[in-house]
Amino acid sequence: MTAVSPASFSDPGTGPEPVAPNGARVEAPLVLDTAPPRTLDFRAQFALWANLGVSLIGFQSAVTVLVVGGRELSFAAAVTAIVAGTVIGTSMLGVAALIGARTGAPAMAMLRGLFGTRLSFLPTVLNILQCIGWGVFELIVIAGGAQTVAGTQGWRWLFVLLAGVVTTVLTIWPLGAIAVLRKYVAVAVGVAMVYFTVQLGRQGFPDPGAGNWHGFLTATDAVIAVSVSFVPLAADYTRHARTAASAFWGSFTGYSLAQAWCYALGLIALLQSGGDPSKVFSSFTGVAAGWVFLLVLVVRETDQSFANVYSTAMSVHNLLPRVDRRLLTGGIGALVTLLALRIQEGEFYETYANFLYLIGAVFVPLLAVLAVDYFFGAGRQGWNTAQDAPARPLMLLPWVLGFAAYQFLAPTGIADWWTDFWMRLRDAVGFTPQSWTSASLFGFLVAALATWALTALTGRTSGTGADAR
Repeated sequence: MTAVSPASFSDPGTGPEPVAPNGARVEAPLVLDTAPPRTLDFRAQFALWANLGVSLIGFQSAVTVLVVGGRELSFAAAVTAIVAGTVIGTSMLGVAALIGARTGAPAMAMLRGLFGTRLSFLPTVLNILQCIGWGVFELIVIAGGAQTVAGTQGWRWLFVLLAGVVTTVLTIWPLGAIAVLRKYVAVAVGVAMVYFTVQLGRQGFPDPGAGNWHGFLTATDAVIAVSVSFVPLAADYTRHARTAASAFWGSFTGYSLAQAWCYALGLIALLQSGGDPSKVFSSFTGVAAGWVFLLVLVVRETDQSFANVYSTAMSVHNLLPRVDRRLLTGGIGALVTLLALRIQEGEFYETYANFLYLIGAVFVPLLAVLAVDYFFGAGRQGWNTAQDAPARPLMLLPWVLGFAAYQFLAPTGIADWWTDFWMRLRDAVGFTPQSWTSASLFGFLVAALATWALTALTGRTSGTGADAR
């Protein structure tokens, strides 16, 4: 494999949007060792992340905020959890976005500076699995939304196939896709969101959990996990930002506003549908001309699946830097589509909550390690993101400790033996989780403090300085 020059990632590229000699817009590089064009300003970043913050999954995910431990939170508690979780999680997203803009490297290649090239393969593989999982979930939800608009339970395979094809095509021209989001799609989505907010809000809704705040932090963790799921994807897009400031503020403001709005609207629709997430879309079509605006959201949802397929390819690039990304996205798009065809919607709801908490357990501590080492450790002198970046195995320790802290407080139900292990460990030390023991916040804190403590041992350099400051 050809060595990747750190300098190639960090070309600031400010100024007019670059174009090819034939007048065509410059697109994202096809291989890893090519400088990224810096074409995305604040408006483009805001539009991208605002569109990603609104999702059909987000509307249905309101159930993870409303129902905690078999009990329903009050509407006030659920909305507070949505806002708090969004702001906390999107702050983490913004930090990752800023680092991506400074280094100019894709998200997983950026982790070469933190762990070394070969050790960065571990989070890379985990991110590939996460992105494929999200991509499959998105196609399933798109198909469900399309069935609701069409008023049929049939043709699911056709809707999944169409969504998969559109998703894959978008990944061939990713910067072009983002330009379309900025100019056209964001406006249409905004109109649809305003319409549904007015129509559903005027109908009123019950508050079956009135007065109940028990489980508030667990609900907050679920919202944080959704925001944090984009942390290991952020740099794939903000590496094209014109400035680090536009990357941070564009991602933070765009995603915060959109996700909080999306979840709150989903919460209202969920309460009106009797708490059944599979009937949320029926609440939308139940209002006048609702099917028209839901169709807008269904078609737009392909930007979510696009982001996941494209970022899967960018993660694979860290393993295979010389393979054309168009070949990668084509293969990944076909894989995600085939998996979505095989998985039924009921199975999706059964696994989704555990999937969210597992994402939080893995990527919240990783972000803590990333941020502390970049701003206070080796990153102060510039990370080495070259193909031969030396291994930094000690940096895996705080990540593992943060993951363990998260699981200790909130074991992920991936298997009975896994949950039993953490429950027995709790019993052995006589620990009982309290209402204030947020797994996300404590997992982040443990990983951050451990990274800080290791700074003196690992030194303040990781090789050649590579970042554009």
